[in-house]
Amino acid sequence: MQPKLFVGNLSYNVKESDLQELFQKYGEIKSVSLITDKYSGQSKGFAFVEMATSEDAEKALAENGKDFLGRTINVSEARPPKQFNDRGGKGGGFRGGDKSYGKRRDRY
Repeated sequence: MQPKLFVGNLSYNVKESDLQELFQKYGEIKSVSLITDKYSGQSKGFAFVEMATSEDAEKALAENGKDFLGRTINVSEARPPKQFNDRGGKGGGFRGGDKSYGKRRDRY
């Protein structure tokens, strides 16, 4: 198990210090990242908590389903981010080679 945890269904009023306080009883915390909207700065209701060891992270899974500041939180192992292909597959653009593109067709 990796030491990074996903914490979801958080109250929008939660601060990183609240999460630090909640998870410190399970071991050393490397980082807490509360995800916020880039325009308004308001919390999006989820965060990532990175514990020092995978054993500490496994212990911290005990918080899953518990009440935290009035909400039942979800705690699970964080999944790696999706990798996007820069070359893109299908996407707009002109249909190369099709000479009849945009012309009226009389026959069907």
